[in-house]
Parts: sequence; C-alpha cells; structure tokens
Amino acid sequence: MNRPISPPSLPAPVARYSLAVLAERPAKLLHTAGIVGNRSDGSVPEDLGSQLEVIWSSLAALLAEAGLGVTDIVSITTYVVAGNELSTVMAARDLAMAGHLPASTLIVVPALARPHWKVEIAVVAAA
Repeated sequence: MNRPISPPSLPAPVARYSLAVLAERPAKLLHTAGIVGNRSDGSVPEDLGSQLEVIWSSLAALLAEAGLGVTDIVSITTYVVAGNELSTVMAARDLAMAGHLPASTLIVVPALARPHWKVEIAVVAAA
C-alpha cells in the first residue's frame, strides 16, 4: 500500500499532488524513462495538449504491461519546455490521475532532446 506522507509542520502542496508517498515493501517497483509525445508511427503532434494525451496514454500502457495502474504511481517528474502553458500540463496530469495524488515535480527547461518535443514525463510506480 502506498501512503501519502504529510507532516503537519510542512505547508500543503501548491497543486493537486502529495509532498511524499511511502511505498512499504513493494512487490513491484516500476521506473519509467522520460516519455515524450511520439506516437507509435513515430509522428509527434504539434500542440502541447495532444503531446500530453500521447504521453499519458503511453504511460498507461507501460503501467498496464507491468500489471500496475495510475493509482500505483508514487512519483511524477515532468519537464516542460519554457514558453508552454504550465496550467495545461497540470490539468492533463490531474485528469490522468483521476483524484490520485502522487508526489510530483514540474521542471521548466530551455529545451528537450528534440526540438519538436514540448514535454517529457517520467513516473515511479509501486505496488
């Protein structure tokens, strides 16, 4: 069971996530690479929202293949290219999480490895 950790001495998170999540003796532990908006045919949508849809769909497929689901995600790290709308990224995360609150870090970067990528997301899941 994964359990949010929230000491009363710390301020609440600034968005919909947990400051920390404890996975006690997990039977499964999955670390993904940074996932970008590449479709299975290699194409990449131009707009941020569509890239996020592809990314979260890809992450769901990785979780399913490992016998896990979004409620097993304990940590999300998101890299967003500067100039893209952070509220769009956060809304896509919240939609994908459907009320689940893993730990989450969002980092604004000048660029990713390919110029057409706008966002890259890695997760850790435990069950």
